[in-house]
Amino acid sequence: MNKTQLFSALLISGLLAQSCNSKDGKQAAQAQQADAATPVSMAVVGKEIVTGVKSYPANVVALQETEIRAEVSGYITNIYVADGAFVSKGQRLYEIDRTRYQAAVDQAKANLAIAKANLERVQKDLQRYQTLAEKDAIAKQTLDYAFTDVNNQKAQVQAAEAALTTAQTNLHRSVIVAPFSGTVGISQVRNGALVSAGTTLLNTLSSTNPIAVEFQINERDIAEFTKLQANTGGTEIYVTLPDGTRYTEAGRIATIDRAVDSQTGTLKVRASFANNANTLRSGMNTTLNVASTSATEETVIPYKAVFEQLGVFNVYTVNDSSKVELKQVTLGNKIEDKVVITSGLEAGQKIVLDGAAALRPGTKVVEAPVTNNQ
Repeated sequence: MNKTQLFSALLISGLLAQSCNSKDGKQAAQAQQADAATPVSMAVVGKEIVTGVKSYPANVVALQETEIRAEVSGYITNIYVADGAFVSKGQRLYEIDRTRYQAAVDQAKANLAIAKANLERVQKDLQRYQTLAEKDAIAKQTLDYAFTDVNNQKAQVQAAEAALTTAQTNLHRSVIVAPFSGTVGISQVRNGALVSAGTTLLNTLSSTNPIAVEFQINERDIAEFTKLQANTGGTEIYVTLPDGTRYTEAGRIATIDRAVDSQTGTLKVRASFANNANTLRSGMNTTLNVASTSATEETVIPYKAVFEQLGVFNVYTVNDSSKVELKQVTLGNKIEDKVVITSGLEAGQKIVLDGAAALRPGTKVVEAPVTNNQ
């Protein structure tokens, strides 16, 4: 072998050795990287008695509400209540000019008196004709006419009584009273205004205590609210006011509507609340909350451990080999920073709290040390 061949052989051997060392180094680095664990914060799945809150957009409605309209025509002569005042059932609200209605009553009474007097006269005539007829002293036709006169006059009396009733009703309706206890709004008319029967709106009257809060529930929750209507033990129903504060009085489920809206799949529910201070006002937008305490312990984890992928909720669990596994979970009620897990996890399992975005199933993890920020 000459020098050139010897040099080539040595060069090739050196390159081969270098290549082998490079491959071994890469494999060693990959193996070292595979053995390195990703630091994450962890938690243990627990079980506890929880109080969950479901919230629904709602609005306040009066249990009784009616428009006060004039039942007779005329000019307003008296307004007996101030705008926004509380009134009792039967209390006077408005008066419409009674002069002509009182005159109509007086005339109807006079007409009735005349009709009764005429009836009395023809009845006496009939009695005389009957006595004469028994003696064949008058023609039968005259007696028949007398019977007809009596019957006609009885009808006149009935007509006069009906006219008197109508006149008295109109006189009575000229004073408008509250049909139930409640609060009136701002009057739509003032003294001297001309109002028409059945058309002119005078005011609106609403009951205030108790008062109702209406909201919509999903058709899947009908069975739950039917139980709440029967017995609210262990469940608290309360309202959050528009300013974010909590209304002090607790409520109860009073009414569940008869049918589900086929367009939305929802059902109207009405809760009833005491309203002594008139804090809840008809038309107010509120939030109705249903807080229920579980009868048994439920599986609970911190809410931040849950992440969503394509509409599915997932959690990373840590197995005995310190590797993560992807678990699909079903969420229940959210309680502050925690959430109930109805399926997918068991108590005692370790889960990843933070750092899930950098993980893949099978990634090895190690619990990061807790640092206290002073």
